[in-house]
Amino acid sequence: MSQPITQLNHYRLLGNSGMRVSPICLGTMTFGTEWGFGADLEESRRILDAYADRGGNFLDTANIYTGGSSESYIGQMLEHRRDRFVISTKYSLNTDPTNPNAGGNHRKSLVNAIEASLKRLNTDYIDLYWLHAWDYRNSVESVMRVMDDMVKQGKILSIGLSDTPAWVVSEGQAIAKLRGWTPVSAIQLEYSLVERTSEAELLPMAWHHGITPTAWSPLAGGTLSGKYSRADLQDTDREQDGSTRKGNIKAMGQLSERSLAIVDVVKEIAQEVDRSPSQVSLNWLIQQPGRPIPIIGARKLSHLEDNLGAIDFTLTAEQIDRLNAASHFDLPFPHNFIASGMYHNVVDGQNSIESGFSVYK
Repeated sequence: MSQPITQLNHYRLLGNSGMRVSPICLGTMTFGTEWGFGADLEESRRILDAYADRGGNFLDTANIYTGGSSESYIGQMLEHRRDRFVISTKYSLNTDPTNPNAGGNHRKSLVNAIEASLKRLNTDYIDLYWLHAWDYRNSVESVMRVMDDMVKQGKILSIGLSDTPAWVVSEGQAIAKLRGWTPVSAIQLEYSLVERTSEAELLPMAWHHGITPTAWSPLAGGTLSGKYSRADLQDTDREQDGSTRKGNIKAMGQLSERSLAIVDVVKEIAQEVDRSPSQVSLNWLIQQPGRPIPIIGARKLSHLEDNLGAIDFTLTAEQIDRLNAASHFDLPFPHNFIASGMYHNVVDGQNSIESGFSVYK
């Protein structure tokens, strides 16, 4: 059996914040049952305690998750041990559909959201505060300014941008450095064997700016766990509108013929190394350039225990190459041109030149 790839208490720096975080983040969108699935308070406590017992300290939530129960659960479970954890939460998504200012990236939305999150989390400060998704209705300068104001007030310690285009993050980082404001420490993006298009812009951008990438849905909504078959590609009436979990992941493109073909290769390798498909998929992600941190969620303690097994072994270079080939995607312009052999022949001539950072495969 190969050596472990890492451990939860082998901490990494979160961007340029100086904070130490585990190489796997515990996602808590499943803490609470208000959405019709998820874990109640006691099961959530077992999940969090098992993660913490192995040295895990990085938690991800949002003000909208399970109607606020996710944050409230964390606030209850971390009483008397809050300082041992790096808590991240988010704002931007609308928490009151009747109120046009209960969502969005603007200052009023942030100020209201952060006060409510502090109360639910039962804390005086939030370690990492995320903009949940870019809405194209505010300047990045205004967002970075209000985030920096919250840092100066001691309500947040570091800044993250989730589901935000690379050019917006880069502009925000440049403005922060120019103004002497708090820079972006982390980005959050969808990244898995099924969804690799972030390799074109977001991951190289994060490496360039010293920003830590964190990956949501690293198992593509459960598809990479091997739980679905080609029979699941047939829509039922309830799935066509995306109202079920399976219908939702279909709508997001996470369950498709292509993704199931990737799962076939994942299962082959899982048999070779005597591991679960989930562990193989997560191990692949952790070994990718830029050192992304997967955000894993769990509805049951057994789910968490299986996922944490992803760091107990190391896939070989040959196995990673097979997974890369199975999950290949076409780079957009100009990356397809820059990655071409013709381009390198023209630029480099007959010389072999080492690159700084590249995700081109």
